[in-house]
Amino acid sequence: MRLTLSLLMVAALANIAFAADEITLTADHQKFTPSELSIPAGVKTKIVIRNQNAVPVEFESYDLSREIIVPGHGETAIYVGPLEAGSYQFFNDFDHDMKGSISVKARGN
Repeated sequence: MRLTLSLLMVAALANIAFAADEITLTADHQKFTPSELSIPAGVKTKIVIRNQNAVPVEFESYDLSREIIVPGHGETAIYVGPLEAGSYQFFNDFDHDMKGSISVKARGN
């Protein structure tokens, strides 16, 4: 009985650690909005990228090892994490002035 409860608790904690939160990032008028995303550490997060421009944007992040093209007036999603606390940079590879960051904070901070 104790082993079963322990296994159930481990499974529940694993589901909590990997539950996907969802946030939206919009590309419009040569900028990302918001330019800084905030997510909690240790949580898998879905980032929906909406491109309001007529031309494609390329969401790229060396820190996150992600690179994806979002067509003009299109939308796509990526998953990041779970991540450790810190700051992770991203930019539009077609326009390097278009950039932002993801601030990952430990719970309680």
